[in-house]
Amino acid sequence: MADHKDKKRKHRGDAGTRPKKKVAIQTPSDEPAQSNMVKVSSIQTAKVCPPVIATCPGICVPKSVKFQAYSKQQPTGSRKSKPADSSLLLHSSFHGKLDYTAREDGPGGRESHLKHYIGVFDPKTGQLSVVEAKKMAVRGVVRTQEAPEEDPADRQASKTTLELRNNLGEAFGTKKAKKALAAITENAIAPERGGADADGNPQKLTSSSQALMESINDVTMGMASKEDLQAAADAAKPVPPGKFDAEEIQDVYTPEELIGGEILNAIPIKDWQEQIKKGQNKATPSQFISTRLVPVGEGPNPVHRLRTLRYLEFLVRFVKSARPGKERGSKRIPPRDKLREILKPAPEPVIENIRRKFSSNGEMRKFHTDLVYTYCCALAAILCNYSFDTAPIRYDLGLDEKQFGQYFKEIGGKVKVSKEKGNHRQIAVLALPLEFPKVRYQRPRGR
Repeated sequence: MADHKDKKRKHRGDAGTRPKKKVAIQTPSDEPAQSNMVKVSSIQTAKVCPPVIATCPGICVPKSVKFQAYSKQQPTGSRKSKPADSSLLLHSSFHGKLDYTAREDGPGGRESHLKHYIGVFDPKTGQLSVVEAKKMAVRGVVRTQEAPEEDPADRQASKTTLELRNNLGEAFGTKKAKKALAAITENAIAPERGGADADGNPQKLTSSSQALMESINDVTMGMASKEDLQAAADAAKPVPPGKFDAEEIQDVYTPEELIGGEILNAIPIKDWQEQIKKGQNKATPSQFISTRLVPVGEGPNPVHRLRTLRYLEFLVRFVKSARPGKERGSKRIPPRDKLREILKPAPEPVIENIRRKFSSNGEMRKFHTDLVYTYCCALAAILCNYSFDTAPIRYDLGLDEKQFGQYFKEIGGKVKVSKEKGNHRQIAVLALPLEFPKVRYQRPRGR
């Protein structure tokens, strides 16, 4: 019963597909004997000129090209070992511009472990002769063009003095000299790229050169010139206004231009006039004012010049009253009430003129500090007839010789040192033509 259950039932479709008759199969013994049997008669190895199987990757070699064969015996490891095969090389210079070279794959090549054979079949005898061949790859290289030989005498005559000196420098010069000569050679411009031909006639610009010049012209059209940059730099400098094209030195800087006509007329000088009439010369906190009060009051145009001297005194008091500010290089001026006491007897318009001109929001920045110093230099030159000893005004402003010399040069003056009879003195002179310090243009680095 167990065997009956394990048996599988056959599918109905399989029963009808199988043929009932057996199919006869033809065996090889029943086939007729072949009469054209191919037999390998010999396997030869050519030692001198083996046949070549050549490939031309990437190039097309003409059929008319003829090659010359070169062979070389490869060295063996020991004397007793069998002689190694000779290496073969094919070369052809038959082409006008190309050199063809055929080489075998050396050790480590992609097909160095394979052997290639060529078979020659004889249909009469039915024998096949097999010969071992060389597998080679043909490469093409452009032949270098050699310049025609020149006569040594003509070559020597064509050399200039500069070329002869360069040759000496290359032969006997130092490393630095050789490097400089190499840089000159690298940066040399070819004759055909120059602006003129051999006859000196200017060459015409190509379309690309014209487009480049037009683009450069568009970019540089609105660019400021050197004179414009110098004028802009002069306008931004903290210097007093002046008439710099004047023919007389007294017309360059005037009190009316520096201070203003209304402010100059509002400056009180009655107390100084009374002192000068009585012959009194009271000491003032300013050394420069004390030394110039009597000469100015007794000189020409005393009222006008005394008001200029008093304005300079107000500037000295204003500078001394300033204290260091929060930011570096800045100074803080006193409040208005305290400033009135410091600048007494200056009226309110004069005080406001000084505050607005030499400070901003109660603070003196570097620009305002430099401006007040250059104003003091110009006023001192006017009051001293444009030549004076700088010691008194330097003492009042708290400047050394170098600092005062820089400020005085900003208004176009000159500073010189006098050592007469062992006395060291710095003399400031303001004369035409004025010489202002020029703006320095630094080149960008990495070029």
